Amino acid sequence: MDKSVSILAAALVAGSAGLASGSIRITEYMYQGTGGTGEFFELTNLGNTAIDLTGWRMLDDRPFNEAGPSDFFDLSFFGLVAAGESIIITEDTADFFRTNWNLDSSVRVLGGLGDLSGRNLGRNDAVVIFDANDAVADQLFYGDQNFPGTIRTRFASGNPLAGAIGANDPFGWVLSVIGDEFGSYEALSGDVGNPGFYIPAPGAVALLGFGGLMAGRRRR
Repeated sequence: MDKSVSILAAALVAGSAGLASGSIRITEYMYQGTGGTGEFFELTNLGNTAIDLTGWRMLDDRPFNEAGPSDFFDLSFFGLVAAGESIIITEDTADFFRTNWNLDSSVRVLGGLGDLSGRNLGRNDAVVIFDANDAVADQLFYGDQNFPGTIRTRFASGNPLAGAIGANDPFGWVLSVIGDEFGSYEALSGDVGNPGFYIPAPGAVALLGFGGLMAGRRRR
């Protein structure tokens, strides 16, 4: 998809519903891991109270008004997401993902992204989150080809800089590097990221002001 089409898709999706109230935000993503699998995205509740994801759905870069039921990925599995909690959606199985990233069982992971909907993440794509009322809770249109100068999340995940959360701005994201301020480390596969917990970039805490921040890794 070229840049003009991507921008049009973004406009169509954004126009389908007003931005939802609430504090579920996209806080990390990777479109391809080592071996051609391993894609995931992370959602974090940056609010002060739990949020029920029953009826919530994810869509990629297809415009909302052109999408059928099978194009969405259901997020109801997670139910209540506590304040400060990060959850993972991946194409891998949950067990494989936890093992690969050395994550504790307390980190909730939903596998099978794309198995039913076919909406796997691509190099130039989007993560659009709809609440139970089909309002857009958050969205990120990304791609180093559609948006030259932005990151390519192949073998390393992307993290939002201060001010990029909820802004749908691919230029505000940086690649994970081992030992960075986001707590990134190397998975067994060799990929680099920090899934399952969210540490804001310097300055982001003051901008967000959210409760229940997780200050450390949920690791074994």
